[in-house]
Amino acid sequence: MPNPFFKNHGPLKLSIILNSLNININDLKKDSEINDIKDLLSSTENDITFFHSKKYKDVAKKTKASFCITTNILKNELPQNCLALVVDNVLVSTAKITSLFYPDSRNDNFDETVSSINHTNYKDKVSFGKNVLIGKNVSIGKNCKIGHNTIIEKNVIIGDNCSIGSNNIIRNTLMKNNIRVLDNCVIGKHGFGFFPIKNNNLRYPHIGVVLIEDNCEIGCGATIDRGSMSNTIIGKNTYLDNQIHIAHNVKIGENSIIAGQVGIAGSSIIGNNVKIGGQAGISGHLSIGNNVEIGGGSGVIRNIPDNTKVMGYPAKNIREFLRDNK
Repeated sequence: MPNPFFKNHGPLKLSIILNSLNININDLKKDSEINDIKDLLSSTENDITFFHSKKYKDVAKKTKASFCITTNILKNELPQNCLALVVDNVLVSTAKITSLFYPDSRNDNFDETVSSINHTNYKDKVSFGKNVLIGKNVSIGKNCKIGHNTIIEKNVIIGDNCSIGSNNIIRNTLMKNNIRVLDNCVIGKHGFGFFPIKNNNLRYPHIGVVLIEDNCEIGCGATIDRGSMSNTIIGKNTYLDNQIHIAHNVKIGENSIIAGQVGIAGSSIIGNNVKIGGQAGISGHLSIGNNVEIGGGSGVIRNIPDNTKVMGYPAKNIREFLRDNK
């Protein structure tokens, strides 16, 4: 499905990509075109992708992309159909190329298209409070309610039987049915992606969306960042308590319960039927299995297999934790 929030300015000539990366490969047809930039998993023929960590070597071996921004050490993990474009800093180079395809993706300015819901087709279809603003091309399903001072920005899709509380900002988001968003939430802003550069840090573009599946609840003060390259996903029947932060590219499975003030760093994957206690922190790029329970205040810095209970910092098997803290 085409990105509903960011316009792809491709296809781009390969020569433009190579010049931006300061790469010269004589044998290539530099007038050939590249359609899009995507992650390793979703890219297809005539796309460009990136591969920056050996953690993703199994996915890299299966990519269908025609070109991949990577390092000299990692390039041999790529399949024959994918040509390595070797650079010194993969993520900085990927940010440059993403900005060529999606020049608006680094900005996160307010939506100038919003207007009072009283001036839209939804004034007689939705129950709403005071000062509700709606952007262009917003879709809102049947039997929905929107609280005071809430802003729903352009192209957002909200399904049936959804309740959106007061003082919320929702952008770059696709919400399915039977979802409750309580008050003071910000959903779909860009993630905290920077590259430290002296006097002028480089912001990483975020072209993904937030996808919230059926029957979810988002507690007061929650912040959910949109994905950078892939999407941030909240699975079916998952409940988030108050003041939770979900970073870019995080994927939470079905039937999970996450207590207040939990923070999940970027690109971590949470399985199904997971319970996370209050104020726990989960580092980025981790995999948390199905049926895992994480005790309150824990710090998770390693992958956790299915059917495991952990607690402490660093988080360890709960039996080991209790033995060490008698």
